[in-house]
Amino acid sequence: MTEGLVIDDNRQTADALMQMLKALGFKTRVSYGSSPAMELLGTGFTPGFICLDINMPGVDGTEVLAFLKREPRLRHVPVFVITSDDQPETQNKVMKLGATAMIIKPATIDSLEVALKQAKMLP
Repeated sequence: MTEGLVIDDNRQTADALMQMLKALGFKTRVSYGSSPAMELLGTGFTPGFICLDINMPGVDGTEVLAFLKREPRLRHVPVFVITSDDQPETQNKVMKLGATAMIIKPATIDSLEVALKQAKMLP
């Protein structure tokens, strides 16, 4: 099955997402912040999908998303933005940048499953 990548600076949130994705049958790597994620992606690792937090210190999730969509090797990777920011402007921005879906925190296994099914990553 597809290996995913969770990018979130909050360890508790990132680990919870990893456990939910594992329960859905996915192997998942975790990066606790945008810098470690960029380092991992720079090694040539190409995840099958990415769960991306927006509000992170330093390089925020929208900058990571913009990078992913500019990078030929990564531009087709589905990106599920997971954020506590439920403002319509935020949703418009991330969708214009190329996000596959936006999930409002706290993410649940059900919300992840719906997003993964919509992206045809689950039957």
